Amino acid sequence: MASRPEGAPAVTTRPSPAPLSLRDATVRDAAAIARILNQGIEESASTLEIEPKTAAEREAWLITRGPRHPVIVAVDAQGKVQGWGSLNPFKPRQVYDHVADFSVYVCREMRGRGAGKLMLVDLEKRARSIGYHKMVLAAMPENAAGVRLYTSCGFGVVGTYREQGFRDGVWRDVLLMETILD
Repeated sequence: MASRPEGAPAVTTRPSPAPLSLRDATVRDAAAIARILNQGIEESASTLEIEPKTAAEREAWLITRGPRHPVIVAVDAQGKVQGWGSLNPFKPRQVYDHVADFSVYVCREMRGRGAGKLMLVDLEKRARSIGYHKMVLAAMPENAAGVRLYTSCGFGVVGTYREQGFRDGVWRDVLLMETILD
């Protein structure tokens, strides 16, 4: 058995996850979407939201979605929702009809295993096919994994809202990121 050279760091590997597949979300996914969103709210690194969401609230949200604002879920081989993503209206004015905001959330157990990238790549393809020109997001600087994901998919930081929200007793900055789809 080969031994590790002295002073070399130990290599730890995560077990390979079962492949995930993507599908359009349905109202039956509302509880799973709320659970995953609430993990992000609880951890406070990915959102300024502070109030947990209920399955009923997420069901009502899903019902209001139209073809320009799809919601997708990443599911494992057993059909369990491991993440979700959505294209969202940026602003209600007509001049912004070709700009999509988006959300991507992955459950704790699956983070760092490619689920976020799988969903973001799919959302970009959907945004192009719908006719969006640009995708934007507001990211928390503390969410280093999220910022790495967005950057790896071609999003760039275009600004920072300084002290944009007061959460957990501190003022929090928000990064503004975007990518042009054309």
